[in-house]
Formats: sequence, structure tokens, C-alpha cells
Amino acid sequence: MNLALFDLDGTLIPGDSDHAFGQFMVAIGWAGGEAWAQRNDEFFAQYQAGSLNLDDYIAFATSVWRSRPLEEALAARERFMAEVMAPLMRDNARALVREHQERGDLVAIVTATNEFVTTPIAEAFGVPDLIAVQLERDAAGRYNGAIRGVPSFQAGKIVRVEQWLAGQGRALKDFEHVHFYSDSVNDLPLMERVSHPVATNPSEALAQIAKARGWPILNLFA
Repeated sequence: MNLALFDLDGTLIPGDSDHAFGQFMVAIGWAGGEAWAQRNDEFFAQYQAGSLNLDDYIAFATSVWRSRPLEEALAARERFMAEVMAPLMRDNARALVREHQERGDLVAIVTATNEFVTTPIAEAFGVPDLIAVQLERDAAGRYNGAIRGVPSFQAGKIVRVEQWLAGQGRALKDFEHVHFYSDSVNDLPLMERVSHPVATNPSEALAQIAKARGWPILNLFA
């Protein structure tokens, strides 16, 4: 068995689900209009630059929905999936995932976006194994704006993948071929650990690194 890992935002979808969910919160009136949207944009720019403080961003991004009844938040997420995410899901991205699954590869989505936003997206791709930023809950089950455990962000993706595999009695070294598809320099630590890194719809910075290192470049959304 081989292993295929996929980043999500910018890789399997032509956009960023975390940032888009924030925009959706503004659109439905849950977030504070222009000022909140501007702060959301600032965090997104920091992510793209590789300078994001993830703890600060998670506290900010979850603030507009975690104070509401969970049923309301889940209903809003369902609308977000139908109105925003579904149009971004492309057949060739689905086909790439399915190709690895049909080969018998172990497949997972590994994303720095939180589990609340990404769980239904992974389900829509037909991927049961999702490694996302986990959110802490209080004794009553309410989200509190903190991260639980190691976030699947930058080098944390290596830790989380290894933890996930260890839970199955496996390790990265057990696989002859390990593919990792990503668009972002934030994912360089994991890309450097796998046997087959694939710069997928890469940012300019990642494209330059991929060319210098001879990594394949895949453009799903050209």
C-alpha cells in the first residue's frame, strides 16, 4: 500500500475554505461587516506569507459562530457547503483523489483549516480520513476558541500525520511511495519528508522551489 496526502485549500479547491467561511459569516450577518472582513483578509494574507499566528486566527475565526447554538452553526455550515463550496469542487480534483483510492492507496486530507469547516468538504470528496486543526470544547461540549493538540499547520502536519498513522500501527517509513499534493510554502516541512511531493496549483514561491528541486508541478485549475 502507498500513501497519498492532499492539502485542501488551493490544492483540491480553487480557493480557501477558512477565509471563505469568514466571508460567508459576514454575508449572512453573523460577523461585523467591513471591519471584521478586513481583519479576516489580514489573517489570510499572513497565512499566504507564512507568518500566521494560528492561535490568534482560530480564536478570531470561530468567535462568530461558536457562541451560537450548535444547531444554528451546523445549519449555517450546510448552507456554506451548498452555496460556496459545492461550486468550487472540480471534477478533475475529485478524479485525482479517486485515482489514488482506486489504486488501493491510503488517502487522507491534511489541512490547516479547522475541523468544523472541513469535515463536510472531506466527506464530499469521499475521503473518510481528515487531518484538520482540532478545536477544543468545554465540559458542556461548546467550542471555546482554542486549538486542541498539535495543529496541522506547517511542521505540525508531520506530527499529526505520524500520530494518525501510529493509530493504525503504521509509520511514514512503511510506505514505498508517499505523495503529498500542496499549493503552499507553509507545507514545505511535510513536502520535504515525503518521497513524492507534488506542487499543485502552486503559489509563485512554491513554484520556484519546485522548479529548483525538480518536483513535479500540477495545475488542476488552469
